Amino acid sequence: MSFIELKTIEGKEVVPGFTGKFIHSDNMTIAFWTIKAGNSLPEHKHPHEQIVNVIEGEIELVVEGKTHLLTKGTCLIIPSNIPHSGKAITDCYLIDVFYPVREDLKG
Repeated sequence: MSFIELKTIEGKEVVPGFTGKFIHSDNMTIAFWTIKAGNSLPEHKHPHEQIVNVIEGEIELVVEGKTHLLTKGTCLIIPSNIPHSGKAITDCYLIDVFYPVREDLKG
């Protein structure tokens, strides 16, 4: 068992305007994202399943060419290896869950 306080984790800017704090278990990665309005995440894909959970703000996600507007309290499941991108409409706070662990987000 591990007890972690988010305030003790240093944020990492993965792409401009997207700063994350990451927690890794044996099987999952949880990302706590702070995103500045107007910033975009380029299209990409990865072998991880991803669940996006919007805590605050609005973000537009494009998954396989289809645009989805996510607002506070909405979630989106992105299967593995599916191309997706995004743009923050407002300042946002998101929690993403990835399975399996995102080794590229460690360290």
